[in-house]
Amino acid sequence: MVYQTNKRKIINDPVYGFISIPGEFIFDVIEHPWFQRLRNIKQLGLTSFVYPGANHSRFQHAIGAFHLMEMAVGTLRSKGVEISHEEEEATYLAILLHDIGHGPFSHALESSIIEGITHEDISLLLMQKLNEKYTGKLSMAIDIFLDRYHRKFLHELISGQMDMDRLDYLRRDSFFTGVIEGSVGSERIIRMLNVADEHLVVDEKGIYSLEKFLIARRLMYWQVYMHKTVLSSESLLVKLLQRARELSTTGVDLYTTPALKFFLRNKFEKHDLWREGMFTPGLIATNFVRLDDTDILASAKYWTDHSDRILSDLAGRLINRNLFAIELQNDPFPEEKFDNLRNTAAELMKINPEHLCYYVFTGTISNLAYTPDAPEVKILLKSGKTDVISSVSDMFDQRFISERVTKYFICYPKECR
Repeated sequence: MVYQTNKRKIINDPVYGFISIPGEFIFDVIEHPWFQRLRNIKQLGLTSFVYPGANHSRFQHAIGAFHLMEMAVGTLRSKGVEISHEEEEATYLAILLHDIGHGPFSHALESSIIEGITHEDISLLLMQKLNEKYTGKLSMAIDIFLDRYHRKFLHELISGQMDMDRLDYLRRDSFFTGVIEGSVGSERIIRMLNVADEHLVVDEKGIYSLEKFLIARRLMYWQVYMHKTVLSSESLLVKLLQRARELSTTGVDLYTTPALKFFLRNKFEKHDLWREGMFTPGLIATNFVRLDDTDILASAKYWTDHSDRILSDLAGRLINRNLFAIELQNDPFPEEKFDNLRNTAAELMKINPEHLCYYVFTGTISNLAYTPDAPEVKILLKSGKTDVISSVSDMFDQRFISERVTKYFICYPKECR
């Protein structure tokens, strides 16, 4: 007797409770090795160096965002918005796969060894490869992901001012870090969603929940995502990978996993993802999906004993959490301070001038709760008309919500204090 496998599974999520998988194809995509890889990529990179509980994965986030999307589709249907079964499934697939192109430790790879290529670019490449495997079943999902589908609100549920991605990561990151200021009433906001002229809007009575969401997002950026120790640790990881790449491209033998070695030794450009050439899109995809956090950590542990002094020192600092000192301020740091730190580092640590870029460097970070260049959130008034939130909400007259705040940072070894 042949028994059919039950693919209508239930996942017990610590944030939302039980999450049901609604269809066999969605279950097949979740079970695919490329999606399962997200279990081995931390949602918040090295943030656990500051908040020890922040060890949740991008797999958990993708499942959580999918759950919120189910709620959103149900809410819109209850308000008379017609969504076909094909559109529903495609929207679920798009939100599930929106982060499939993330590399190890969040955005560290984008700043070190895969320059000029974003995780969204890789996500699209992998979605297209999956679409080939599943003979076109992801075509509508890709169109929604790229905002090519004519019903714009479906894309706005995935990527917008108040999409399911943001609603999940704020609540989930708040839960695992313990930073309660980031907790948002995601269910309340979803219940207030509606559609007008094929665009996503918020019912007027949900405006206060939306305002709280924007404030929570801003607070989470400063307290978690841009915490200065998180910034210091991720900058250290970027410098470590840059040094590893510099050595690899000059023929120095490094212990790495095969997937990491592929990206350390080869330089890609964005067009390589879409056209056949020296590095085919399939070759890039095959190596990328073998890459996760363990590749970086395992390699870094070996690098602590490498003969290259810079590489071994940076790796030891990362493994032992001996992070760079970091200072933040509202204005650029004077050149005199930067030069003094470089001179001190060169003298105390016996660093050659050409290697000081790995130890003393500056940069900027910015925080914007509300993105002005994205379509503005519209409020569905009780009269049936719509208006932009900046006209309806008193809070948007305040600078701290509507304007970008930029801070400057400088990193250097603690020995130089």
